[in-house]
Amino acid sequence: MSDRRFRFGVVGSPRTGAEWMTTVRRAAELGYSTVLMPDVLYLPAPFPSLAMAAAVADIRVGTFVAAAPLRTPRQTAWDAHTLTTLTDGRFDFGIGTGRPDAERQTVEVGLPWGNGRERREQVVETLDLLRQLDGERRTPIMLAAGGPKALALAAERADIVSLAKDATTPRSEVADLAKHLRDLAGSRADDIELAMNIFAAGTRPLPAWTKQAAGIEPEALEAMDSLMLLRGTPRQMADELLRRRETIGATYITVNADYLEDLAPVVDLLTGE
Repeated sequence: MSDRRFRFGVVGSPRTGAEWMTTVRRAAELGYSTVLMPDVLYLPAPFPSLAMAAAVADIRVGTFVAAAPLRTPRQTAWDAHTLTTLTDGRFDFGIGTGRPDAERQTVEVGLPWGNGRERREQVVETLDLLRQLDGERRTPIMLAAGGPKALALAAERADIVSLAKDATTPRSEVADLAKHLRDLAGSRADDIELAMNIFAAGTRPLPAWTKQAAGIEPEALEAMDSLMLLRGTPRQMADELLRRRETIGATYITVNADYLEDLAPVVDLLTGE
């Protein structure tokens, strides 16, 4: 389905600067192409964290993903453009309308949550402002999309699309969503990189936080062969990712930093393939 080559990223959740620097340096050593930071108030702020990461390793950095309601469009565009400038183009700007729990966070920062249409308009305004600030140098855009309107926006504006579906979504539904994205994108379809996030890889038992993250018992998640998991030996995991590229089109694979070492042999097997 896709002849795009694989690349891999690490999604951090550091509590200290030392922990973050260790993750960034190790990711670069192991051949990951990017390190990414979520946008949640209980972790360090993403933009300064990514600036720090780009300064200590030759690796791309990205937001995963910035929640539009947590800042004004002008502030977000300014931060994104600044990272593109200071990293000499090594920044991927991930943005979305915000997960449901982001509503509480907007209250904490004193900004309105808004309805779905208003949050999408914030995303569009941010992208328009960023384009003006960038000028000739264009920041790659990553959009998280699951619903019809977000998917249409991603088809029109994104360079990278992360399909925003939960861990229990059947493979066939994700494949259909990816096909719908390509249909909407039309002539742009081949220019869009499809991203897939993995929160557990390898053979280690799933951690206790799996249930909180996925809303389902770890055993049930494994039994349903969730796309959020990548299990087995390095060769088995590599073969599974090859199948996902063939059936869904996903080639940009990101993993929770706790599993950075577990996925590393697969990164070695598939990077550039």
